[in-house]
Amino acid sequence: MTGPTPGAGPARRAVVTGRAPAPAGAYSQGMAAGPYLFTSGFGPQDPDTGAVADTVEEQTAQVLRNLGAVLEAEGLGPQDVVKVTAHLQHLRRDFAAYDAAYRAFFTAPHPVRTTVGSDLMDILVEIDVVALRREAPALP
Repeated sequence: MTGPTPGAGPARRAVVTGRAPAPAGAYSQGMAAGPYLFTSGFGPQDPDTGAVADTVEEQTAQVLRNLGAVLEAEGLGPQDVVKVTAHLQHLRRDFAAYDAAYRAFFTAPHPVRTTVGSDLMDILVEIDVVALRREAPALP
């Protein structure tokens, strides 16, 4: 009788798109693993100019566009997201404006979400997501 090969698991591969900011360190924009797509935490940098808007609502909208670009690179969209983790520099002050921009991107049924206050590096919001493919991708 044979069992699974030790260390063997679902295929994984990095997801890269020029429509989202390039990584600023040793991480991938996204990682496809089995039926899931995991993204890195994205900040509000415009991928073309590097500019960052002033308000949390504008920053949240840009973060969601950046995440949308990674999702789209894999043929996915907001409706495929099952988990969101968001970090706000000023949780109490900015939650309502952040939530308004978030609601414009995600529709019901909304993904599960954790929103926490964090010490961010000169930005107001950072978000990462996990998306689930409706059909498992073909292995390479």
